[in-house]
Amino acid sequence: MVVTDRAGLHDTMTGRRGDDGATPSWPERLRFPVARPTGFSGHDDDPGNDCGGDHRDDRGGGPTDSVGSRDDTTPELDCLRHVLAPALLQAAARRGYDLQIGADRVLIHHGLIDEGSYLRHLSHALSLDIEEFDERRRADCPLSDAQIPAAAAAGITPLRLNGDLVWVLAPQRLTSRGLCLLLARFPETRPRLRLSSAVAQQNFLAKYGASALTETSCAELQRRFPALSAAPPHTPLWRQRLQRGGCVAAVMVLPLCLDPEVTTAFLAIWFIGFAGLRLLASLWPRRAPPISVRRPDADLPVYTVVAALYREADSVGPLVEALEALDYPPEKLDLILVIEPDDLFTRAALARLKPRPHLRVLIAPAVEPKTKPKALNYALAFARGSFIAVFDAEDRPDPGQLRAALAAFDGAGRETACVQASLCIDNLTHSWLSRTFLAEYAGQFDLFLPGLAALGLPLPLGGSSNHFRTDVLRAIGAWDPHNVTEDADLGFRLARLGYRCGTFASTTYEEAPLTFGNWLRQRSRWMKGWIQTWEVHMRHPLRLWRETGIRGVLALNLLLGGNVLSALAYPLLLMIGLMPAADWADSSPNWLAADTPTALHWLAISSGVASTIVVGLLGLVRRRQWRHAGVLMLTPLYWLCLSIAAWRALAHYVWCPYRWDKTQHGVASRPHPLAPKASAWRRRWRRSEAATDTASDRPQPPRACA
Repeated sequence: MVVTDRAGLHDTMTGRRGDDGATPSWPERLRFPVARPTGFSGHDDDPGNDCGGDHRDDRGGGPTDSVGSRDDTTPELDCLRHVLAPALLQAAARRGYDLQIGADRVLIHHGLIDEGSYLRHLSHALSLDIEEFDERRRADCPLSDAQIPAAAAAGITPLRLNGDLVWVLAPQRLTSRGLCLLLARFPETRPRLRLSSAVAQQNFLAKYGASALTETSCAELQRRFPALSAAPPHTPLWRQRLQRGGCVAAVMVLPLCLDPEVTTAFLAIWFIGFAGLRLLASLWPRRAPPISVRRPDADLPVYTVVAALYREADSVGPLVEALEALDYPPEKLDLILVIEPDDLFTRAALARLKPRPHLRVLIAPAVEPKTKPKALNYALAFARGSFIAVFDAEDRPDPGQLRAALAAFDGAGRETACVQASLCIDNLTHSWLSRTFLAEYAGQFDLFLPGLAALGLPLPLGGSSNHFRTDVLRAIGAWDPHNVTEDADLGFRLARLGYRCGTFASTTYEEAPLTFGNWLRQRSRWMKGWIQTWEVHMRHPLRLWRETGIRGVLALNLLLGGNVLSALAYPLLLMIGLMPAADWADSSPNWLAADTPTALHWLAISSGVASTIVVGLLGLVRRRQWRHAGVLMLTPLYWLCLSIAAWRALAHYVWCPYRWDKTQHGVASRPHPLAPKASAWRRRWRRSEAATDTASDRPQPPRACA
């Protein structure tokens, strides 16, 4: 009965597979009857659209029916024939053809007409009512709570009014054109259809679907994969703390019951294994990425970009500038910013920005846990894109990152569910901690993670610049709202469920903490999350072995367990090595006493320090930041700081495991988000690729002739 080309609508609503073979992932489906007028060849390049014609392959190949030739009529513009200049409408129609979208979306996204005005003209031309949802209640919507998230993602809401079922559509993609053709052929369907703005529909579903959306964002993973969730048991808080404290105490007392040499040897071997894996992965040879062909804009899917913000009023403006500088058609870009309900300053900063059709602001549920992954899960329910990327408040991604991510997905195969871009520090003001942070990031994201991917090991993802297939992300339960390093946990969960993660050559620039207090809060949160992740995935070791093999078990224990354990044990190993030289052996406890440090002790300490220096130095050289290499001489001191963070993380794991320690951004001076990296990137594209006649090569809005 309703034809609409909303991104992913038919996949979400009818349970069919999309054009990339994706299986719908929502647990309960909406069922909508669909009528297709003959002669209408609708096309939406997002997975799941099934509104006539063959699908365009998600990788840009395969047969397709076009939206129509450049000379075809655009019925969605008929209501504007006497409102806007003919040349302007023709330009919008041409760009709509180039992008395979409705011409009305072109006009709205370029600010030539606002959505409310267009809906008024369209409703008058089609004799359809506009639904404002002001007088609607939850009882008017026949959807079950479990179907609310699907309706939020689809942009279509059924209402039962005076005993009749009415479909309310928020036009997206080719919806307006489909409605015009449908009503021309089946005018009797007019009483069953209404129009609505995307904002009004979103607010209605967010208000009356709050319980369902909150349940999805806070408990979906626990409901579907309870063994893979860090959610607390349903016991009193004091008992949870007592249990965690007892487990930590038992692990710490266990070495006292063993021979001191056995204990120190075990710690040293684990330390060496962690350092050895870092060196092996960082030095492992990798194949050069295949040369990718720039996708025509018509083949690009809708891409959702999400950033969760809390107390980031100063970062909102630069972040929006950086995201709008992405080399991607704005008509196919779905930007979502999620804020907390008590964050009035960030909300005010967003209100000062002019309205943008492709930018939506969501308010996360005011429930515990108050974490970034909970906010991301809430945004996922409203995501329209076939792919979704996550950025932080201070991020400034390369303009070509979304296209590069799509190229990485194309070259990797369907089993690759996530690709990670590199993160790089771009502070103009530095402290020794931020310089060390810069070296650490350079080695981690430019060498270590690509090496792990080349070795076929699970990736502990970074918290930013992760790009996912949206259907896979929904299918695996999305982010764990109770894990404060949801990124690392998600990398191992994907591996356990049969998916792979990869890396690709693109950079997101970030800010490093300058002060020790800010650095300590961030690093202790990371280590607390690694403890959570290790505890979750080691609950059933044999099951982990069956699902990931020996590689997954070793990766989990050496990467996450080794990271935390090496930081906890570093002072102990250092003390054992220095006590004989300082004549402290007589005054040390019996369990710590050793005749002389063995070669294994010195190898453990030297391998840990050497791996940090070597990986950091190679990363700096790769980034051409070798002028900061001198700070690596302070690595032994930096490891002591890591040890402080690890012990703090252990205490927080016992007392407040789900508390999110906020990192303060906007402290360091940084380059402007639009300064020269974007233009340099475009010059490289022009040198490496032939000129293409695509819509994004003409970013100026269409204008009428004089």
